[in-house]
Amino acid sequence: MRSNRTELLQDIYAALYDAFGPRGWWPAKTPFEVVLGAILTQNTAWKNVARAIENLRENNLLGFSEICAVPASALALLIRPSGFYNQKTKKIKNFCAHVTEHREGDFDRFLDQDADTLRTELLSIRGIGPETADSIVLYAAGKPSFVVDAYTYRIFSRHGWVDESVAYDELREYFTTALDPEVAFFQEFHALLVHTGHLFCRKKPLCDSCPLNVFFAD
Repeated sequence: MRSNRTELLQDIYAALYDAFGPRGWWPAKTPFEVVLGAILTQNTAWKNVARAIENLRENNLLGFSEICAVPASALALLIRPSGFYNQKTKKIKNFCAHVTEHREGDFDRFLDQDADTLRTELLSIRGIGPETADSIVLYAAGKPSFVVDAYTYRIFSRHGWVDESVAYDELREYFTTALDPEVAFFQEFHALLVHTGHLFCRKKPLCDSCPLNVFFAD
């Protein structure tokens, strides 16, 4: 079973990489900027996150200690372009409070845990769900944890590789149990799926021009 799925996933990756090349995702200069982006991108398009991140950059608020210190009201105004800004402000502040309480404010030490321990701790923070946690583990901590998003669900269910009702952890394990835990590969695969979903696997799909359309013939 693993060999068949491994071959399929490797073929999917190869088709997307041949079509698009390396994506260079996640667009952030520091691990903490990844954390901010992972929270801000919840329920919104990345272009809106980019505007919020730029507001923070212009105000020198992309460091852990700076974000912890800024008043919630000021933070909310700066991240407003990302939508749901009051809720996201609470989530960011919850993250800061957790690291401050449990790691004495040492953000680097927080990330310096094994992948499973870090993921479990992230999920204990109010406002951090599985997709956000996996994004932080993979892109901020640089440890293997496959990120599943709405595009992953859509692509894999439309092709019949998974059921439409598949749970997040089940779909994540679809990848992690079939592939070697390589950080760079997981990062690139996730980015390629996001790019494919954005361009082709929309609510009204553009299957004819999608590089994965050949798999419908299987």
